[in-house]
Amino acid sequence: MSGTPSGSNQPADHPNRSTEAQDPALEPGEGHYGYRSLPLRLADPRRRFSITLLSDVHPANGHEDLPSSALLLQLKTHYPDLQVDAVAGDAGLGFESFLHTIYVHLHARRVVDQHQHATDRDKSQWPTRGYDDRGRPMCNYGYGLLSYGFDRERQRHKWCCDKSCLQGKDPQVRLAQVVYPPPECPFQANELLHGRVINVGERFADTSIRLARDIPVGSPTWKALYHRARNAVEGRNATFEDWGLKRMPVFGMLRAKALLFLADALDTFTTLARLVRQATQAHCSS
Repeated sequence: MSGTPSGSNQPADHPNRSTEAQDPALEPGEGHYGYRSLPLRLADPRRRFSITLLSDVHPANGHEDLPSSALLLQLKTHYPDLQVDAVAGDAGLGFESFLHTIYVHLHARRVVDQHQHATDRDKSQWPTRGYDDRGRPMCNYGYGLLSYGFDRERQRHKWCCDKSCLQGKDPQVRLAQVVYPPPECPFQANELLHGRVINVGERFADTSIRLARDIPVGSPTWKALYHRARNAVEGRNATFEDWGLKRMPVFGMLRAKALLFLADALDTFTTLARLVRQATQAHCSS
């Protein structure tokens, strides 16, 4: 839930809006941009519903990863029987605190959008660091590895090269002064069925976590989980907008938190009522 994208929390036609000059050089104080609601939504694909488990409210210009990590840590206290399969979120959550909390404390898969860094644009560095700009592991000669799935018990993603260099495939990054296919590659031996094998856990070998994910980014599984989470959040936003809560009718952090808590509770009760009605109708028709 955000405020006006200007230096004031009030719309231009608001009777209480300041009448002082709007020139930024003459305007006193610091501009504030309202509040942001951070809902932790549960999306159930089987029963096709979503509800808010926990939520918080913070200034709209603040970082999301730390308060959202705190919400994740509270899940076991408030919902001890809940088994989390995956946690999805946008790039604003793709920082170490949030990714570490998902992997270590929830033992769930990370379906969090990636934020890029300037170093990602230098493709010549991908083989050196061992992964591309989407977190796909890469061999020293520039070939991207293939996903062999995520081992939930060991919490690691297995990647194999499958000797792509010997199958006539082009490298993802072609390096200078390298003969293709590279005859010196030690993973071309016959006894190595899948060639080079890499297991990626919480981090890559260089200890970086920024692009480390447990599902290949852009794969059908990734898209299904990510869009499901986005639909759950957007559904809540659409409901609140229908209730006239696009802009907070109250002022102050505590009042905004209280109002959003009541709105989330009403939204949950409405969803539960719908589920009970649908279950009753299904029982009566069977």
